[in-house]
Amino acid sequence: MKVVTSDEMRKIDEKTISEYGIPGCVLMERAGFAVSQKIQKIFEQKKILVFSGSGNNGGDGIVAARILKNKGYDVKVILTAEPGKMKGDALAQYQTALKSNISFFNSVYFLKNPEEFLTYDTIIVDAILGTGLSKEITGRLAEIIKLINSSKLPVVSIDIPSGISSDTGHILGTSIKADYTITFGLPKRGHLLYPGIENTGKLFIENIGFPQDLLESDSLNIELIEKDNVCKLIPERKKYSHKGNYGHILLIAGSQGKTGAAFMAAKACLRSGAGLVTIGIPERLSDIFQQRVTEEMTLILPDNRDGTLSEEALNNIFDFAERSADLIAIGPGIGVNKATKKIVRALITESKIPLIIDADGLNSISDPKAVLKKAITKIILTPHPGEMSRLINLPVADIERDRINKAILFASETGVIVVLKGVPTIIASPDGKAYINPTGNPGMATAGAGDVLTGMISGFLAQKLLTLDSCLLGVYMHGLAGDLAANNKGMHSLIASDIINSIPEAFKAILGNKG
Repeated sequence: MKVVTSDEMRKIDEKTISEYGIPGCVLMERAGFAVSQKIQKIFEQKKILVFSGSGNNGGDGIVAARILKNKGYDVKVILTAEPGKMKGDALAQYQTALKSNISFFNSVYFLKNPEEFLTYDTIIVDAILGTGLSKEITGRLAEIIKLINSSKLPVVSIDIPSGISSDTGHILGTSIKADYTITFGLPKRGHLLYPGIENTGKLFIENIGFPQDLLESDSLNIELIEKDNVCKLIPERKKYSHKGNYGHILLIAGSQGKTGAAFMAAKACLRSGAGLVTIGIPERLSDIFQQRVTEEMTLILPDNRDGTLSEEALNNIFDFAERSADLIAIGPGIGVNKATKKIVRALITESKIPLIIDADGLNSISDPKAVLKKAITKIILTPHPGEMSRLINLPVADIERDRINKAILFASETGVIVVLKGVPTIIASPDGKAYINPTGNPGMATAGAGDVLTGMISGFLAQKLLTLDSCLLGVYMHGLAGDLAANNKGMHSLIASDIINSIPEAFKAILGNKG
């Protein structure tokens, strides 16, 4: 499903009216009807308090108020702007509602007598501000929103909670904290990005008559990863097959004190369906690895006598890759020093098979943009915001304020796929498109979760999925496995190995009986 900015949705709305001949008043009527239907389905209470602004969002709220009034509901409407500021379809709906004997009150009266309206059995409908908000909320509107939030009454927001930027998810001064949000046509970025996602509540997406070709247009470059799409990406397991059919991963991981990262990444590779995994390890740690590996194999590499790889390891890596590997994953727990920087640079510029770089591998890239442009193979980077900060030389706060566009820009400039981990994880491809992952939970903020993701993406890529598809499937499944683990263990007790152990359950959840 596509995800849009406020401007993209505005253009869809305009084209629906001008090119397809569906009047704006019809769209507004359908929007209000959709809201009224959802309220009737969710709630048993019959007392409705609508807060309506002067724009189209307010018009949608007034339509819902009129329809619910006709259904026998006790409906009151608080106008947060003067009726004289209304125009077009919103004004027409206001005039129609007056004829339906709906009780309208102004915001000044409400602020003087909030207890008259905010009674325990009331459902609040937020139709104050829509998706076009671009400045911070202050003054009287801020007071109204504060009272609504402090009332603890159930809140249904129309299109987007008032005060949330529909493009970034940021709170512009203050915002409604909704229990439910009913949006139209397509989800907006602000519904899915933090902190907007927290204030959106349960999101319903209603098609009120927008033409499908507008909603699926190639000009819309952001998509939400959905279960139905992910299900189609899972590699088929043919009856007549062997381990060689499912790929061989060379995983360069681990150093003194960081062997766990290698074991978790390797196990995640196998749990995701890879046929073979060889861990490239420092020679000094070979005894430790030999005692713990079971299904995995090891490639002993020259080290610096301190449990980290030496530059001499490069020849061994390239020799093995040319003979046996389908891809190389590097980074989990390798440390950062002169040798790792040389190894990572050489792999970027010389590897002929796909390359996944994570963790210490990312921090070993010097002059990232210049080096990545020299790659002769497909590359996936999996940074968290701190690692992304170093790659693009910007503060973490700047990245988090605009994580979609920052990821897209770096992917476009370097030709790599960027998996920007976080809330939510964003996958950006060099063609300017990005994908938002809906799975995952705060319990996954734990040591090793990123190593598991590296292993899962590697596992799918080894099975001959396209590079981008491997990322989409890996990220979605990683979050789903984390959600299933949280259901079993609780978020506070969740550890990375719980995510690995939940991968089989995640496959079953997606495939059903086919798994």
